[in-house]
Amino acid sequence: MTLIYKTMEGNEALAHVSYRTSEVICIYPITPASPMGEYSDGWAAQGKKNIWGTIPKIDELQSEAGAAAAVHGALQTGALTTTFTASQGLLLMIPNMYKIAGELTPCVIHVSARALAGQALSIFGDHGDVMSVRGTGFALLASSSVQEVMDLGLISAAATLESRVPFLHFFDGFRTSHEIAKIEVVSDEIIKAMISDELVIAHRNRRMSPDAPVLRGTSQNPDVYFQGRETVNSYYNACPGITQRLMDKFGDLTGRYYKLYQYYGAADADRVIVLMGSGVEAVRETAEYLNQQGEKVGVIHARMFRPFDIERFVGALPATVKSVSVLDRIKEPGSAGEPLYLDIVNALLEGVQNGLLKSLPNITGGRYGLSSKEFTPAMVKSVYDNMAVAKPKNHFTIGINDDVTHTSLDYDRSFSIEPDEMFRALFYGLGSDGTVGANKNSIKIIGENTANYAQGYFVYDSKKAGSITTSHLRFGPREIHSTYLITEAQFIGCHHWIFLEMIDLLKNLKKGGTLLLNSPYAPDELWDKLPKVVQEHLIKKEAKLYTIDAYTVAHHSGMGQRINTIMQACFFAISGVLPREEAIEQIKNSIRETYGKKGDEVVKQNIQAVDDTLSNLYQVTIGSVADSKKELRQPIVGEASDFVCNVLAKIIAGEGDDIPVSDLPADGTLKI
Repeated sequence: MTLIYKTMEGNEALAHVSYRTSEVICIYPITPASPMGEYSDGWAAQGKKNIWGTIPKIDELQSEAGAAAAVHGALQTGALTTTFTASQGLLLMIPNMYKIAGELTPCVIHVSARALAGQALSIFGDHGDVMSVRGTGFALLASSSVQEVMDLGLISAAATLESRVPFLHFFDGFRTSHEIAKIEVVSDEIIKAMISDELVIAHRNRRMSPDAPVLRGTSQNPDVYFQGRETVNSYYNACPGITQRLMDKFGDLTGRYYKLYQYYGAADADRVIVLMGSGVEAVRETAEYLNQQGEKVGVIHARMFRPFDIERFVGALPATVKSVSVLDRIKEPGSAGEPLYLDIVNALLEGVQNGLLKSLPNITGGRYGLSSKEFTPAMVKSVYDNMAVAKPKNHFTIGINDDVTHTSLDYDRSFSIEPDEMFRALFYGLGSDGTVGANKNSIKIIGENTANYAQGYFVYDSKKAGSITTSHLRFGPREIHSTYLITEAQFIGCHHWIFLEMIDLLKNLKKGGTLLLNSPYAPDELWDKLPKVVQEHLIKKEAKLYTIDAYTVAHHSGMGQRINTIMQACFFAISGVLPREEAIEQIKNSIRETYGKKGDEVVKQNIQAVDDTLSNLYQVTIGSVADSKKELRQPIVGEASDFVCNVLAKIIAGEGDDIPVSDLPADGTLKI
């Protein structure tokens, strides 16, 4: 069977399999799950068919509650039905989820897991939403990467049909849902092999129909309700085994084998971290690095959270384990511990009681990554270090400075494990200026025209259009598990001069790296126009500096203010990721594909801009002394309150990660 590799984001990877295994798709747009519905809607409009040769019916409802009700109704007719959601939208589906599970109806809901509004609204990712539905009766299955999203999306569709337990398949909002990666596409042949027609027919035969009337959804009194609740036990007991068997079948078909609780690390590890979601990738990468340095550590990827399989989890632990640390991407105020931690504590205790473990390892739990807060190898190392001390801190936090209740672990921010063979690039643009779109094309060009793996992640301000966007691109010969932002880039592209005066964007430039500037200044006067901090970085890091007046090139090419294609051409010309001539031709092919629908004139203008780019790209000589009088702009000018000067100013300057807990109001009320 021919393997097909493509670069795509997590949402598209999910839609690829959910569309092909569904007959009805009920949607309602909500960040960051909306693209899953948009892909499905677009494919249906194009007439694309599912594996049974029909076009799925796409219904856009007026709320998430309506979408869940429509899912419930369609399932009762025997249709294979799905929906996509996140955060508050998932909470609105809870009543229908209880009914769907209570009626043992096969179904998969796909969730790009996201924070819930507490003291403040956040559109970013953690597990607050999915942990809020763990009592509904849905199985919870977690993916950690774009490849897993596609694979486990299919496995969950197969498992729900056989087990009759509905599944909630989730992956981290933005970090996975919007990450672009080069993956192996699951073919229609494999999808058909995984989905049993006999089980589809069985689902059909349980439908509500006037031709075969049944009574469903009755009211039960105290005499029988309790017993009725216990009737489902055998189905939930069987669900993990069914899911694992289907994972094994999928592995036989693709070569990618998954476990419900998969261990990575040293065979004789004494310290093991347990977690779910994209953080697994960073821990796995860090554990491998630390083991090469002589440590004995490991990580368990907990894919199945519900139903929790104690025996399989305990069986995944190395016999040598002495300490287990459980990381949750959620805070439950007032609880004895976060959800995964409590399940692991119980699993280990019962493991000892049932003779599956000889002794109880030391157990700690911590919180990380709320609202897409960074989770880096430096933080992972700190968790492992905490486990090694005589009295490790329990119920800790990592990645913040908690100077109030002192839960936080210290970590060395300079600790880095990324190899030089991994090319890393940062691009700073404005929302809606085309920078992100151009970088997505660059990933596709490199991922699909070289043997390299590729990864792209894009950081947006929640205000979106008109705010700074930062594109993080990685390319390398090995699979990429780095689910965190780039802090040492070989290449930085600054697409708007004003950014140099607003933020210290060269702090993440690697020694010997390259800075590309879109600048209105001539090459021979550019050095004197740079802010002093930029000059200092360039000298200290022995960097290379290139410049282009992209707006002038765009204007002469008929592009107006659109500079994204020009800056993309500069990147390929300077970076050497691809041979220059090959890269330019690939950019032109991408232009024809991207802008072909907008007419020949738009395509011609973009290609002309590419042709004009190289003759207007200049390398600038780095000065020997940082003698500029320009300083970075102050985020707050004039008189302001202490809160504005000490807190809001740091947020505006992009230094919000350094703000300690004590500086923030407990109830979210800002007294400005």
